[in-house]
Amino acid sequence: MKRLKSISFLILLSFLGYSVTAQDNREEKLNLPGDNLNLYAVMKLFQESKTLEDFERSLNAEDSKINNLDLNNDNNIDYIKVIEYVNGNDHTIVLQDPVNDTESQDVAVFTVEKDGNNVQIQLIGDEALYGKDYIIEPNYDDASVNETPNPGYSGNNRVKVVETRTTYVEVGTWPLISFLFMPSYIAWHSPWYWNYYPSYWRPWRPYYWDYYYGYQSHWNNYYYSHYRPWHTYRYSHWNDYYYDKHRSYSNTVYQHRLSGTYRNTYSRPDTRQQGSADYRNRYPLERDGSKSRTTIFNSENHRNSQPGVNQSTERRGTNIPAVRQNTNVPSNRQGVGNQRTKSSENRPAVRPPQNRPAERSGVNKRSERQANNKPAVRNESRRNSGNREMPKRSSGNNNSERSKENKPGRK
Repeated sequence: MKRLKSISFLILLSFLGYSVTAQDNREEKLNLPGDNLNLYAVMKLFQESKTLEDFERSLNAEDSKINNLDLNNDNNIDYIKVIEYVNGNDHTIVLQDPVNDTESQDVAVFTVEKDGNNVQIQLIGDEALYGKDYIIEPNYDDASVNETPNPGYSGNNRVKVVETRTTYVEVGTWPLISFLFMPSYIAWHSPWYWNYYPSYWRPWRPYYWDYYYGYQSHWNNYYYSHYRPWHTYRYSHWNDYYYDKHRSYSNTVYQHRLSGTYRNTYSRPDTRQQGSADYRNRYPLERDGSKSRTTIFNSENHRNSQPGVNQSTERRGTNIPAVRQNTNVPSNRQGVGNQRTKSSENRPAVRPPQNRPAERSGVNKRSERQANNKPAVRNESRRNSGNREMPKRSSGNNNSERSKENKPGRK
């Protein structure tokens, strides 16, 4: 009898050991387009930024290796613009991807609510890219926490996470959040759109997901000790104010998902070790995740903005915008390069070009429209910020022009 109990106990231990191993070996990916924009990294960058203009610039910096999105599948990184909506004391900050000249796709949304000195913030991934209810927030030290935060993983090995709790008052002292609630604050609405980008920005070829994860995973200990997944929306007007009124979605992204276009990004698992090695080569003396995001960019791609009435000091005419161009089209101007190039030996993990017809440059597109007396069509309205001269855009919401059956509705 004792022997039978011993055997049963060993079988039970083996089963438990298998369960733990299976849990530890789970992949840190959603198999969705959002895998190529780590929202934990985005939240950390937001916490360390001073203004939304500063945040947008850093988010799109190549050196940060945060933005790895290529939603239109043209083998170039997409520019992510930041649009802010203010509703009383609430701020809804949208990260949006201009997919083409008629469609934009919301990538993720910050919701910020202030009550006295207390501030609640969440970062919510759009369901088209992250699935339903993908929400992360700071590790609040409150009575509502009765569960263990999501553990961090590095490859197949569990990372021991020591929680760092924060309060609603402490979140209100973040530099960017303090700036949002200044009396003289003016809401930020990025002036850039499809084929019209800042002069300092050039797209680059996206990395395979495993390389991207191998590099990003060195911050996992920080990510999971400071932020956590959450299961409910704290912003009470999420549906009626943002989702039903302001959300932009792209039918192109929806069709790419259905056809499996984005699956190619997972086809090189051998690049994960290379991504990790590149991190260690870049920061040989740094502990994983110990370096501040806002200090890792070079001076060309990052400018420290000072809080003031207007977030932007760049005006049209003084800051010539960059035009996204096809890398296969040679420049007509000698000695002028429209896009940065990297040697193949330095960038072996990037995805190869797809076989598709060459696209005409944005300059030629605008010239053709002018020749035909057809104004450029853009898909969202714009509010001017202060006295800044902004590109004119046609009013209207492109969502209403699409048929309802094409919209990926909520469940």
